[in-house]
Amino acid sequence: MVTRVVAMRNLEKYIGQDLSELAAKHGITTYKDGKQNKGWKGLTLEHLAGLSNDNKQAPNGLGFELKSTAFYKVKGVWTPKETFAITMINPKYLIETSFFESHCWDKLKSLVYCAVTWNGKHNVKSELLKVESFDFLESNTLIQEIQADYEFIRYKLIEQGFQSLTGRDGKWIQARTKGTGHGSTSRAFYARKCLIKEIIKL
Repeated sequence: MVTRVVAMRNLEKYIGQDLSELAAKHGITTYKDGKQNKGWKGLTLEHLAGLSNDNKQAPNGLGFELKSTAFYKVKGVWTPKETFAITMINPKYLIETSFFESHCWDKLKSLVYCAVTWNGKHNVKSELLKVESFDFLESNTLIQEIQADYEFIRYKLIEQGFQSLTGRDGKWIQARTKGTGHGSTSRAFYARKCLIKEIIKL
């Protein structure tokens, strides 16, 4: 059984190494039919963490998920490349559910964040920089502030309705449209870049 702590220890052995080279060693293709295989980093990280198809989730609530987050340097400072979707928003569920009972918190606390380098669209070189999770944060102030964001968005939904939810709300997490096109009405909780940077301090 691979627990989160074991997975993190396994991954930490590969910090500073190029994932594309490790992918090749594990028989994972980075390019397929002339196009970059989108899932190759995730598959490689799973292998390095010691996960296989039959033991991806540990029992007794010890389940976790690996999340690779790309960083690149801006004026010498490591910066997250993009936000990431945490979980879809179901209005009825959000109205009825406080933060620590929510899918949003379940997902955030279950993630093992793997910071990797981004070296351009067609460059598969990607070095593992750091491995982190909420379990190892030094302060719970961040969690309290994320809770405040969630509850603000929740009460806005109750008071003003689903269409009032906008990506402008929230310091660390935001509720914004998911999917492309102006006709999209579904929304998801997203982790802002500042949250990713705060969790993975490089």
